[in-house]
Amino acid sequence: MTNIAITWRRIPERYCIIGSICKTCSTKYFPLRKFCPKCRRKGKMERYQFSPRGTIYSYTKVYAPPAGFELEAPYILAIVKLDEGPMLSAQIVNTQNVEIGDRVEMVFRVIKRDEPEGLIHYGYKFEKITD
Repeated sequence: MTNIAITWRRIPERYCIIGSICKTCSTKYFPLRKFCPKCRRKGKMERYQFSPRGTIYSYTKVYAPPAGFELEAPYILAIVKLDEGPMLSAQIVNTQNVEIGDRVEMVFRVIKRDEPEGLIHYGYKFEKITD
């Protein structure tokens, strides 16, 4: 069973791609950071909402998933470079043909369910788009 408090605390990151920006050097980070690795204590961090679009930087097709994701296999797991620069890993949905450099957009989906009758965890995945 998942800790409900942790699940609720992570909602901004999982639902809206909320990260942080250093107001001193303008570097953007995902996930949230409390201090800037470049500026250290001189940096002033603020929350930053990233755009929901990016580019596939790398990907793999998962045939042997971890426990709890067996029914989704095979699926595509990618490193997505957001338009603002940071990279994150996410599942790519609704597509068979994925290539490095493809444009993608965040979509809101079920990540997993705690059975029976437990929490339903939602979060971001990405879908291929044509600009």
